[in-house]
Amino acid sequence: MSEDLPKIAAKESVCVDLEEGKDYWFCTCGLSGNQPFCDGSHKDTGFKSLKFTAEKTGKAWLCQCKRSGKQPFCDGTHSKI
Repeated sequence: MSEDLPKIAAKESVCVDLEEGKDYWFCTCGLSGNQPFCDGSHKDTGFKSLKFTAEKTGKAWLCQCKRSGKQPFCDGTHSKI
């Protein structure tokens, strides 16, 4: 796998429930079996998970194509892949 581009986990976003103030670890490599969250599968790939803290409680659309310019959130980039 190239260290420049992560694996595309899916060509669609995923809706998840987030809790305000809680930390989450977003998968940036595309290899996690727990998409869109990290499960440590990036080990030895050159990728790191992305820690983010939910700003509010509720639903959020997270990126699974791993190409969003607003990671961890979807910006619609998957529709151009």
